[in-house]
Amino acid sequence: MQPKQPVKKQSWKPGNMLSPAPAVLISCGGAGGWKPNLITIAWAGTVCTNPPMLSISVRPERHSYGIIRQTGEFVVNLPTANQAKATDWCGVVSGRDHDKFEKTGLTSAPALELSCPIVLECPVNIECRVRQTLELGSHVMFIAEVVAVQVSENLIDAKNKLCLEKAGLIAYVHGAYVELGRHLGHFGFSVRKKKPAAAPAKTPRRRK
Repeated sequence: MQPKQPVKKQSWKPGNMLSPAPAVLISCGGAGGWKPNLITIAWAGTVCTNPPMLSISVRPERHSYGIIRQTGEFVVNLPTANQAKATDWCGVVSGRDHDKFEKTGLTSAPALELSCPIVLECPVNIECRVRQTLELGSHVMFIAEVVAVQVSENLIDAKNKLCLEKAGLIAYVHGAYVELGRHLGHFGFSVRKKKPAAAPAKTPRRRK
């Protein structure tokens, strides 16, 4: 057996290299005199299970920052590969200059608990109400409680299980959008005991 070759490393300057990151469409507005808007966010994450909470980080100069700061609510919409171009476009143009729902052809639909809309075409819509705001530096983090979730019925199987792996969700990896792919295992598969193989069925003897 050949010895393993040592893995060579380079020292890089400190930077946010955590990848992949979720590429999500944040919808906001629709209340307080604000027109509904969309912004693409990669700095998003889970922060708590009970109560369910997540965070997004937004630059203060972005148009959506003022909307979320004033209204205290937003929706995290999970886009698919089919919406990758629209997702990218919503991240490079400003809602001050464009109606992003109109320009992308995405559909604004009512949320269950909020005044801001969801993106109807996205398979999962996570409605959030801001609980805490942290000014960190280049970005401001909004920590929010999940108050409602909507999912597309075509991803729910006969056993009422959400098959999100079939949605074709996208992620953001070092400046590029990628489609999530091959299934490797469910949580805990590394320690789960294998079921014993079923014994072969005995063939009944024929009476002579």
